[in-house]
Amino acid sequence: MKTKFITLIIALFYFNPLFSQDQSGTGILNLNKPERLEWFQDAGFGMFIHFSFDSQLGIVISHSMVGASEDYLDRFINELPQTFNPKNFSAEDIAVLAKIAGMKYIVLTTKHHSGFCLWDTKTTDFNIMNTPYGKDLVNEYVEAVRAQGLGVGFYFSPEDFNFLHEQKQTVRRRFPEPLSESIMEKYLDLTEKQLTELMSNYGKIDVLFFDGGEGPLQEKSKEVCWDIQPDVLVTRGAMLTPEQFVPGLAIDEPWEGNLTMGTQWQYKPTNDNYKSGTRLIEVLIETRAKGGTQLLNVGPKPNGELPDEQEERIREVAAWTFINRESIESVRPWIITNEENIWFTRKKDASTVYAYITKLPDWPRGERKEFVLKSVKATKNTKVSILGQTGEVVEYNPDADGKTYFEQKENGLHISCVRAHRIYNNHKWHNPIVIKLENVEQALDPPFVKTLKETKNNGMVVLNGEVLKTGDAEEISVGFEYRPYLGFAEALYAGEWKKTELLNPKNKKTFQVELSELEKGKEYEFRAIIIHPQIVVPGDVLRFKF
Repeated sequence: MKTKFITLIIALFYFNPLFSQDQSGTGILNLNKPERLEWFQDAGFGMFIHFSFDSQLGIVISHSMVGASEDYLDRFINELPQTFNPKNFSAEDIAVLAKIAGMKYIVLTTKHHSGFCLWDTKTTDFNIMNTPYGKDLVNEYVEAVRAQGLGVGFYFSPEDFNFLHEQKQTVRRRFPEPLSESIMEKYLDLTEKQLTELMSNYGKIDVLFFDGGEGPLQEKSKEVCWDIQPDVLVTRGAMLTPEQFVPGLAIDEPWEGNLTMGTQWQYKPTNDNYKSGTRLIEVLIETRAKGGTQLLNVGPKPNGELPDEQEERIREVAAWTFINRESIESVRPWIITNEENIWFTRKKDASTVYAYITKLPDWPRGERKEFVLKSVKATKNTKVSILGQTGEVVEYNPDADGKTYFEQKENGLHISCVRAHRIYNNHKWHNPIVIKLENVEQALDPPFVKTLKETKNNGMVVLNGEVLKTGDAEEISVGFEYRPYLGFAEALYAGEWKKTELLNPKNKKTFQVELSELEKGKEYEFRAIIIHPQIVVPGDVLRFKF
C-alpha cells in the first residue's frame, strides 16, 4: 500500500490534468484562484523575513549544512539551538514598519532547508520550543501581521537537511540516485504533517512560498495546503519568482521578485554590500513596470531586532511609497516599460499613467525641469500633476510657480514641472519623482525584439536577435547592448550598458553582431534592442561566458 502511495504521488506529478506546464515542460499543480492572483497583482509590494537559529553565526541560512563534516553537523544541530534566544523580536514593530512602507503582505521562513521549525511542532524536536526562547514565534508573527491588516505569508521548505541527516543520508540538494521508497515515504509524511499544522493552527493564511524539494515533495506540499485552505495563494511553486534580478521584459502573468538589501538573505553582520534606498526604490519601480510584485527581504539579528542598516533603508523606501503609493498599488504595465530613465505603469481599469523620473538625484527643490514623453498622448481631458504635492506652494519661496504644465506636440507630450515638496530638512530629495497623467492614451504602437542565444565564430562571440514586431514604424534599427555580469547576488549593482553597432534589418527578421573586445574567462549579459523613431525597446537579457 505504501509503495502504491509513492507511485500515485509521482503519477499525479506527471500526468494529472490539473497540473499546468512551466517553462521547462514539467507539470506543476496550480490551483491559484483568479481573484487571489488579482489581489496579488494589485498588492505590488511585500516583506520577506529570513530568520533561523544559524543567524547567530551571521552565515548563509541552512546551506552551510551541505557538504559539512559530521562534527560540524553535530554541533550545528545539537549545540547551536541551545543559545538561540530572539528575546527582542517584535512582530508588531516589524508589521507596523511594513505597513507604513506600503507593503501588503509579509512572508516568514517558518522552516528553511535546515529543517528547524519556528513553531510549536509535534513532528520534530528540532524547533524553537527547545531553545532558550521557548515560544511559538510563528504564532506571534501571525497575530501581529493580521492585526495590521496585512496578508499573512509562510515560507516553507519541503526540503529538510535535518531529516536527511537523521536518515543517514548525505546532506545535499541534488541526488545522484533517488531516495529509497521507504525514506521518501517518511519524507512525504513529515511534510504533510508539518504543513497540516501550519494550515490548521493559525487561521487563514494568505500566501505560501515553497522553496526546495521540487518534484513530489513540493507537489505534495501544495496539494495538502490547497486541500485545507483552498484560497491560499502559492507564489514559488506556481509562478515565476526570480531571485536578485528583474526580468528583462514585462510579463503578462503574475510574478514575484525576491530581493535582498545586501547580498545575503539571513543576517550578515560583516562583509556585506548594501544597496542604497534609492536603488531599492528603482528596483521596486522596475518590478511594477514589468508587471511583478516585489518581496523585499529583511534578516533580523539573532536577538530578533532588525539591523539598523535594513531598518534605515525600509524607512527611506517608506517615505517614497507614502508619497507615491497610488503609483505602486493596483497598477499594470504600460505599452512599454520605460523611455530611457523614465519608467511607466498604468492604473488598472483607468486611463491614468504614472511616469517615474529616475536618475535625477540632484533636482533642487523649486527648480523647473522639462521632459518629453513619446509613448503617452494627451487628450482634451488630460490632467498632469506630481504625486504628493499641489504645485500651489513652494515653501519659503512665495513667488515661485510650482504648477505643472503640459503641451502635446508632434514629437511628444511636453511636461514642465517643479519639485516643490519638502521632504528633508536640507531641501534635497534624491529619490524618483512620479508624474501622474490622467485621461491619456498611447501615442504609438511599439516594436518588439527577441534576444536569441549567442553563437561562436572563429573565436568571436556572435550576438543574435529577432525582430518580432516593427509596430507603426516605417523603418527601424536594431543592435545589442552588453556589459559584464557581476554575479547572482550582485547583478543589480551592474553599471551602464554598452551599445554595439546598429543595423538596418530591412526585410530580415534575424540579425547578428560580432563582439571581439571581450575579456577572456569573463561572463557577460546582453540584450537585443530595436529602435523606433520615437523610442528604444530592449529584449530580454541573456548571458554568455567568453
